Amino acid sequence: MPADLTARPILVTAVGGAPGFDLARMLLDRGYPVIAADADPYAAGLFLPGVTPRVLPLSGADHYAAALLELCRTHRPAALIPTDEGEILRLIDVRERIEALDVRTWLPTHDAVSACHDKAVFHQRAREHGIPTPRTWLPDQLGWIPDGLDLVVKPRRGHGAQQVQFCRTARQARLLCELVDDPIVQERITGTEFTADCLADRTGTVSVIPRRRLRVRNGLAVAAATFRDDQVAEAVTATVRAVGMTGLCCVQGFLTDSPDRIVITEVNARIAGAFPVSVAAGADLVGQFLNGAFSLPVDHDRLRFSPEIYLVKYVETLAAGAMPLAAARPVGSPIPAEVIAGGLR
Repeated sequence: MPADLTARPILVTAVGGAPGFDLARMLLDRGYPVIAADADPYAAGLFLPGVTPRVLPLSGADHYAAALLELCRTHRPAALIPTDEGEILRLIDVRERIEALDVRTWLPTHDAVSACHDKAVFHQRAREHGIPTPRTWLPDQLGWIPDGLDLVVKPRRGHGAQQVQFCRTARQARLLCELVDDPIVQERITGTEFTADCLADRTGTVSVIPRRRLRVRNGLAVAAATFRDDQVAEAVTATVRAVGMTGLCCVQGFLTDSPDRIVITEVNARIAGAFPVSVAAGADLVGQFLNGAFSLPVDHDRLRFSPEIYLVKYVETLAAGAMPLAAARPVGSPIPAEVIAGGLR
């Protein structure tokens, strides 16, 4: 592990979501100092005991980059690990300025993140590389939908199962497109749903740790189990290479009864919400990612895993009591230490 990580913190963003929350907690458990950042002053990860909490602007705000750079300049993190795709797109634009502050990152290319973030672009990229993916139509292509298909209407750039609607006909899909932001319509796939945690190094070598999504709530697997399947590993590896991802990402798909058997539905250019099950199964995802961020070799032997390792998630209470968190506090200002301490004791 890079030596200066023992003295300098790691900055983890979007700690209000499951990926950032669990990553921040796992780093703390391994003895690393952590700066936890989010745009929501009530984000759960800001209340993890031991983190340095900071509130940043929304990644779409004009002053987001300036606030992030000031945070890096002030707190000198050794590395920055973003856990939200929209934020990653902004960070790519200021990558050189971040690294000029001696903060390590491992960000994919803008093209790779766009291919993951935009479901229409991903569908086109997957089909170009012969990767089975759901049939997909934009709102002006609904007349091409054949009869008899179950359909899904969802935001073209959405995440977390937000605004996802199911229907049976193109006419119903047309109506739902009026309700969903920037919609896309896809064939609904059924079967055993899986996610694969992936770490792709800069040489194109990809480690794949697949898990069955046993229970899903709001797009997040709250129960999961690792499994082995060579065909899944091959399909996932081909998908990661097709979109050009490096670093941590996750691929979702289905095991089906169709001739294709494996259908890939999407790629997320970030660590997954249930990645702790892969770590519990023996895959050193976090340690090897940090190696790559510091330009050290990724040891794929350390990413081997055991099948049938299970994960169950549940809502937990992090703070209760007098917590005068002021939502009107200037963006970018820290949560007072006495508030954190008072709420957690």
